[in-house]
Amino acid sequence: MNSTPIIAVTGLHRGENPQPGSAVIRSLRRVYPELRIIGLVYDSLESGLFSEEDAPDAAFTMAYPGAGVEAFWQRLDAIREIERFDVLIPCLDAEMGPLVEAPEKLRERGIHACLPSAQSFQCRDKSKLSELCERTHCRTPQTIAVNDVNSLHQAAATLGGNVFVKGRYYEAQLASTPAAREAAYWHMIEQWGAPVLVQERIEGEEYNVIGLGDGRGHILGSCSMRKMLRTASGKGFGGMVVRDPQLDAIAQSLIAELRWNGPFELEFVKPDGPRGEYCLIEINPRFPAWCDFPSTLSCNLPAAALELALGWQPREPLRRATPGKFFIRHAIDMTGDIRDLAALTTTGQLIRQTEVLSVQCSVAPQAPRHSQASSEH
Repeated sequence: MNSTPIIAVTGLHRGENPQPGSAVIRSLRRVYPELRIIGLVYDSLESGLFSEEDAPDAAFTMAYPGAGVEAFWQRLDAIREIERFDVLIPCLDAEMGPLVEAPEKLRERGIHACLPSAQSFQCRDKSKLSELCERTHCRTPQTIAVNDVNSLHQAAATLGGNVFVKGRYYEAQLASTPAAREAAYWHMIEQWGAPVLVQERIEGEEYNVIGLGDGRGHILGSCSMRKMLRTASGKGFGGMVVRDPQLDAIAQSLIAELRWNGPFELEFVKPDGPRGEYCLIEINPRFPAWCDFPSTLSCNLPAAALELALGWQPREPLRRATPGKFFIRHAIDMTGDIRDLAALTTTGQLIRQTEVLSVQCSVAPQAPRHSQASSEH
């Protein structure tokens, strides 16, 4: 490995439903400004490519997930012929399966990564969340996996009618009518395949916990926040740091049971009232889009994940974020040039004159736009 490793990061879209990659890059550069970082993208219009502040030094297109696992590994090999990156930080849910199921493929290539075991990954799956919560005495909404429309409506009736219809890997839609449920069902089937999950709706405040597990049952660092603003689709657009021993204890119990290694995000709802208990909605196996917010408060979890992957001593200690600090996401316009976009689309390669970013990819038939498969629900 080079004395200064090259880091590969995925998920660079930063629209209304932002992916985490650009936030990971920004966090890494807060502690390690000397790093060379490359972006692995699925779309030439991923907005993080055109940001002057947190753009990667170079970028390469990846094979679409629908192309299969072999295409995924072949593309990684082709990229490493050009940029022999040393560390991979995946930021999209759909990428995690091939990686955690075949960690030996990373080791054979000399690629370091901070990933959970296949067993841990499966135990936090949405379809198995109730079993995990039963073992850890944590509340979770009742969830039913369905594979056809009849089962969909039966599950919705069992759960009260007004339910969330959720994709196998990602995404959720609130549906209160049969027509809305069916539309959501077919959308999830098309995007993520079967089964589709039907989950009871619980009203209350939403809380998220971001953290880093050491693989032995301990949390190396974490930050909890309450959502303050949400988009029309329910995505967090602002949040405030909270510190609640009860929430910390639940998080520790879950991570200890899973013996989780690497980044995670826990999503909770707490019903209103003095007796409201935190209810676990899901566990995301990667950093969320808001991961740079704790980094501004001396809780830089992406940098700590890099150090964990490489076995480095921390350059900066992880501290507890101060309660009451908050973030609000701010949308701005990225400026690009049609000549750059045309070059990328037609020739598969883009090198910007400023040398801030170069994009290289294989020329391939046009595929459907990649789903924005990250960020918190």
